[in-house]
Amino acid sequence: MSKVRLGIIGLGQQGGAYAQFIKEGRVSEMEIGAICDIDPKKRMGAEKEYPGTPFYDNYLEMLESGDIDAIVTCVPHYDHTNMGIEALKRDIHVLLEKPAGVYTKQVREINDFAVTKPELTYAIMFNQRTNQLYQKVKEVIDNGEIGGIRRTNWIITTWWRPQGYYDAGSWRATWDGEGGGVLVNQAPHQIDLMQWICGMPEKVYTKAQYGYQRNIPVEDDVTALFDYGNGATGVFITCTHDVIGTDRLEIHGDKGKIVVNDSKTINIKRLNTPENEMSDKMSMGDVMNLFQGDGPDSIYEEEVLEFESVWGGQHVAVLENFAANILHNTPLIAPGRDGIHGVALANAIHLSSWLNKEVSLPIDEDLFLEELNKRRSQER
Repeated sequence: MSKVRLGIIGLGQQGGAYAQFIKEGRVSEMEIGAICDIDPKKRMGAEKEYPGTPFYDNYLEMLESGDIDAIVTCVPHYDHTNMGIEALKRDIHVLLEKPAGVYTKQVREINDFAVTKPELTYAIMFNQRTNQLYQKVKEVIDNGEIGGIRRTNWIITTWWRPQGYYDAGSWRATWDGEGGGVLVNQAPHQIDLMQWICGMPEKVYTKAQYGYQRNIPVEDDVTALFDYGNGATGVFITCTHDVIGTDRLEIHGDKGKIVVNDSKTINIKRLNTPENEMSDKMSMGDVMNLFQGDGPDSIYEEEVLEFESVWGGQHVAVLENFAANILHNTPLIAPGRDGIHGVALANAIHLSSWLNKEVSLPIDEDLFLEELNKRRSQER
């Protein structure tokens, strides 16, 4: 095999973008093997845009066709895991779109099955893990450059969506069709990055609002408090109604702090002396001299880094890495099994809001599914 033949399931916005990336030659070791979509109109568009490419309206038929080596699941979230398992059963490599699923019991099923197929590649489209900015943040944290984490804060409200966005699809922003709102649609990348960089919290408490500023049944405004179990805390804020949104991540440690603005700039301040040592050694007079003399900037070294990001580049990087793992056993940037962590954190945020109390991780998976199914049945 010189190139991976990718089967794209769902030729919507994401599936169409991936097809274009491959058509344009941006994914060097991949080609379009086949396309699948249940919408007859998509067939006509595909025949014009990708002439000669096999088109299916049933993904199982595509899996049985012999036309593909791998799939990517650009479909509603509930279908990701089922389609992934059916592909793995047929010895076809799997790239799941984010999130891996709607609830952890669902994701655990494909994770467990993938273990029985170690020869196959199982990955997830966490494209922000390829972003050099967040790779740098993780490197600084992992190297202990700002010490142990004491507090994290991420305000990510750059998801403005008008009512017309939700009205465009009956499945969109519903419990039964999508499995939630901003937590499962817009913010999964940031939820993944939070746990990838800072680790999973032990407890979560949430204030979420449902249909707060939009006519939808799911959450469009979320504030979650994380307890990491060692005294460190975190706050995660997201919504879809701030037309002038904010994207600001702060990570404070005992040896400094990191501030990321608009996913473009990193400001790293490394203390010359760890805060605990400063507290033990400095008198109140020293503090007064510090703020009236040389100023607080004398106690740290500052580094400012700027990054450019072209939309699509990070998606291409995941597709490239996926193909390289299949062909050359190159390590995966985002293994499929990692998808369960972000789903677990989103489930905990939801469950805390539904129960109006703090919840511990791992959550009661059966209770979560029971509460989710209540909301799905009410919609029906």
